[in-house]
Amino acid sequence: MTTGSMPIPLNQLKPTHLPTSPMAPSIPTEPASKRNGVNDHEVVPIGPSPGLSSNPPRYISEQTLQQMLKSIGYDEAREDTYRLKGVQLIDSVRQSISLPVKTFDTAATYYHRFRIRFPSAEYNYEDVALASLFVACKVEDTIKKSKDVLCAAHNIRQPHDQRTPDDKKMFDGPSKFTVGLERHILETIGFDFQAQYPQKLLIKLLRKMFPKGEKGDSPEVKKFISDAYDMSIDLYKTFAPLKQPSFPLVMAILELTVLLTGMGGDQLPQFYSDRYPARKGCVLEVMLDLMDLYTQFPKSTKVGSRYNLNKLMDVKIDINKMLSGNRYHRHLAWCDKCVQDSSDALSVTPGSAISPATNSSLPGTTTVKRNGKSSEGTLRFVFDHEDARFERETVAEYFDDVYEEIEEDVEERIPDEPRHSSRSVHHSHSSHRNHTDHGWSPYSRSRHGGHNSDRHKGRKSHGYY
Repeated sequence: MTTGSMPIPLNQLKPTHLPTSPMAPSIPTEPASKRNGVNDHEVVPIGPSPGLSSNPPRYISEQTLQQMLKSIGYDEAREDTYRLKGVQLIDSVRQSISLPVKTFDTAATYYHRFRIRFPSAEYNYEDVALASLFVACKVEDTIKKSKDVLCAAHNIRQPHDQRTPDDKKMFDGPSKFTVGLERHILETIGFDFQAQYPQKLLIKLLRKMFPKGEKGDSPEVKKFISDAYDMSIDLYKTFAPLKQPSFPLVMAILELTVLLTGMGGDQLPQFYSDRYPARKGCVLEVMLDLMDLYTQFPKSTKVGSRYNLNKLMDVKIDINKMLSGNRYHRHLAWCDKCVQDSSDALSVTPGSAISPATNSSLPGTTTVKRNGKSSEGTLRFVFDHEDARFERETVAEYFDDVYEEIEEDVEERIPDEPRHSSRSVHHSHSSHRNHTDHGWSPYSRSRHGGHNSDRHKGRKSHGYY
């Protein structure tokens, strides 16, 4: 927290608020065309460019998500496996070092945002998962050193070789690599540290559904609560937290738990009110995302392994009937006209000899590769879209180049066509005819042209017989 004077909002910024310094360049307070006493052709000094502003999106639609995945060469079969393994590693390390579930939510969100921006050939998924957890520990004020996170991951992968964070030879190199990767994660999320915690709202709604009493302590209720809470963990193995806010996520969890357990369905309509606004189409989209996860990867989830596959398929069919009956699209805000056919690029299998996750004995480095785009000026991250738009319109008045088109009629004299005599014209035609034979010399028409001047001469004596 920095101390000092209160910042002035951008919409209240006036020329008197600009800092003055004898070394600072002069900044005009109005455009050159509006100032008095200045010639239009005179070059007016202007201040430095404010740079580039970036507005990180809070939520991403499914269509935008698929376009981003295609641009990095997304291989669905391989990337789904890496997504599940990365989130599972975050959850295992989180439980090993006793971190709260909110840190897991934030780390999984950062992990997904990084993975949809960079191809898998550039970074190992384990390195990104551990670096995301390290950043999430700082964001959620559950501070852990990078060596603590790396040591916990090492002990989980190799339980027979237990280590401590004090082992400098083992974790010094990977620790530097994780710290270097932290900067790229911050740029990926746009320094927007806001995160959603559906478990907090889920517990509140579960208490309303099953208050403490005789029914609140029954085994059926305990199983319902256990499945719903574990489903909130499995939810982060999909891209649903990037697409929807907390309330549609929680309602999808409750609706799906009701369909799986067969209890508590009469209490759900009370939550669809003005106090908890949510579209039914958003809830059904999240439910189908979870069902796709449970039917395709049941063993990689907590809830999918508790139910029979036939039961899961029946529930998925019922959800699809609800979707088609209400005429909802599978994905919200889907535009068929905006779909662009692009060739699928194949990505290279991640992991290399210099990756700390694949070879922990090699030293790490703080210089990690990334696909950065060269740009002029400083890149700033603005969270308020209205302020960013106002700033861009205000600054564009001073830095945009304005050109004026002037049409002028100019008389151009057409040169006279040269006249040629008949002899010169005949000479030009004969020379043109002689030079268009492409290498064969013309035959001589003279009677005294010699023996070799006529190719038919000499056949009269020999003939063809």
